[in-house]
Amino acid sequence: MNTGVRVLEVKEGLVPCQEGRRRPLDNCRFCVHSRRFRLCDRWVPSPARAYCTLQRVTNRVDFTGVSAVECDDDGNEGFRSIMTVIS
Repeated sequence: MNTGVRVLEVKEGLVPCQEGRRRPLDNCRFCVHSRRFRLCDRWVPSPARAYCTLQRVTNRVDFTGVSAVECDDDGNEGFRSIMTVIS
């Protein structure tokens, strides 16, 4: 069963965003598809979800310790800025 959620491992500051395309982890901070970040042994909500009505996240995420991104991009769209949603 495909839930549409993937866990993308961070390697050398890059995330396998779309098939065959790696993007800087910093893009995930502003991407509508990023749900959570694995920071050490816990998952923290993505700052991009702060604009969602269901989840108000305001805490900063220390991206130097992030080892994975939980991504809900099940259509292989790739990076889409949260600014396209809130503008």
